[in-house]
Amino acid sequence: MAFAGKTVLVAGGAKNLGGLISRAFAEQGANVVVHYNSASSEAAADETVAAVEAAGASALKASGDLTVPANVAALFAAAKERFGGVDVAVNTVGKVLRKPIAETTEEEYDSMAAINAKAAYFFIKEAGKALNDNGKIVSIVTALLGAFTDGYSTYAGGKAPVEHYTRAAAKEFAPRGISVNNVAPGPMDTPFFYGQETPERVAFHKSQALGNQLTKIEDIVPLVVFLSGAGWWITGQTIFANGGYTTR
Repeated sequence: MAFAGKTVLVAGGAKNLGGLISRAFAEQGANVVVHYNSASSEAAADETVAAVEAAGASALKASGDLTVPANVAALFAAAKERFGGVDVAVNTVGKVLRKPIAETTEEEYDSMAAINAKAAYFFIKEAGKALNDNGKIVSIVTALLGAFTDGYSTYAGGKAPVEHYTRAAAKEFAPRGISVNNVAPGPMDTPFFYGQETPERVAFHKSQALGNQLTKIEDIVPLVVFLSGAGWWITGQTIFANGGYTTR
């Protein structure tokens, strides 16, 4: 198995895309650190941990609000204490908001910036400090980085800095062989998406991609796994995986 003996930390690893990533790495032999944000997702984390262990891998469940840098550091410290090191760090944490700029509150802006940009920055920072040599860092961003649209200013705007963090980190961590990349899915078939859109807009988004469908989490997981292993030569990049929904 490709990741036998390796340890993979998945931020937001309890459910949806993160949960499937956790399971996929377990099936490849990796130990998995399943991070979840709060009590509301603990049951999903328990299910994912059980699935990881059923695949024959070891799991560590860990919680924490990653907009607090100390919690990010504690997450990596717990992973190192349990497994002796971390080889792959995947950040799926994010928050979606569709709202006109004129109606966006300061509280909403601060929350979106903290979850989508600040947490990503300190995740990359702590991963760069904690990862074993030749480790891999993958952040989930959004295909909206290549789009010209309304309504998603704080979401696309919050994810946009992650590209700059990634490029800088790819250079700074290169002496230790660590690659750093982003994956930018199109609108994904998850509860996060449907809560922001009307049925008419969902139909439009589907019409813009191959097969008249939204991006599925199953479409993204193989790419994350590839970038974490055989795709090690790719670094500092944002890979748009959206069925032709958009590009630059």
